[in-house]
Amino acid sequence: MQAKRKDIRALTRDQLRDFFVKNGDKAFRGNQVYEWLWQKAAHSFEGMTNLSKDTREMLEANFVINHIKVDQMQRSSDGTIKNAVRLHDDLVVESVLIPTKTRTTACVSSQVGCSLDCLFCATSRLKRMRNLNPDEIYDQVVAIDNESRLYFDRPLSNIVFMGMGEPLMNYNNVLKAIDKITSPEGLGMSPKRITVSTSGVPKLIRKMADDGVKFKLAVSLHSAIDEIRTSIMPFNATFTLSDLRAALVYWYEKTKSRITYEYVVWEGINDKRKDIDALIDFCRFAPSKVNLIEYNPIDDGVFQQASNKAIDLYVDLLEENGIVVTVRRSRGKDIDAACGQLANKS
Repeated sequence: MQAKRKDIRALTRDQLRDFFVKNGDKAFRGNQVYEWLWQKAAHSFEGMTNLSKDTREMLEANFVINHIKVDQMQRSSDGTIKNAVRLHDDLVVESVLIPTKTRTTACVSSQVGCSLDCLFCATSRLKRMRNLNPDEIYDQVVAIDNESRLYFDRPLSNIVFMGMGEPLMNYNNVLKAIDKITSPEGLGMSPKRITVSTSGVPKLIRKMADDGVKFKLAVSLHSAIDEIRTSIMPFNATFTLSDLRAALVYWYEKTKSRITYEYVVWEGINDKRKDIDALIDFCRFAPSKVNLIEYNPIDDGVFQQASNKAIDLYVDLLEENGIVVTVRRSRGKDIDAACGQLANKS
């Protein structure tokens, strides 16, 4: 019975070099393969044209490249692109390319399904099947970079981990993927152009600070009142606002990096003056920015976008208190590609 072939992208550069030495070849051959796998994002060993046929056959006999496949690409009327991405085990996740006049942003997934239970998010209704591997996250970025060059004539400029899944519940793989994305041996992107958005896992926010990460942090907050936040994000009963705030204080003390809060205002849920006052108080400990995000319905009727009057009051009071605030209009709603809508409907 043939032994199961190993995913070659699970090997480090040194492990690849050792493999070639053990098989009677030169160590530098491992460098060549590593470059094909990451810088050139090779889908097959056959395409590694500077390797001999015998070398390619040896690789084929020992390894596989578990590359993603974009099963379906949808384009929105506003230019947004959504990819249905099939993984090597036939599970599917989604990723999104969001274009503006000055940039193109990749919104990538980190889990199949989600570990958390936010009631307003379509992805949370999907059972978490598994974490994505670093190469599967990396491949999403490469695919979107290629689409950005093809359809918008410019390379990908930014990445947000705001797709399917809670990135911090796949901490090690997300950081390994970012290392590859930012490495000169990978895509060479600046970590300052990468934002990891979390619903708030305090101990892992502290770990990020201890690990000295260079990317940006965004927190999906939506309420600074425990009872309200727990009613829409039940995991808040475990990861309370006081614990989250303490972790964010720690983050800021360690990194001196501004915190972004993602915040949707819903009618009858968090559209009162008390909600704004609580948010202002929550933001006071460190420089911060609040993104007020337009709500994208998921067909249950429970959550409804708040009135413009309520949004305007948020903006006015936040600005009066010296807090930077931006109102974000959703992109890709007509193809279910907007925030909170990713649920493998394509």
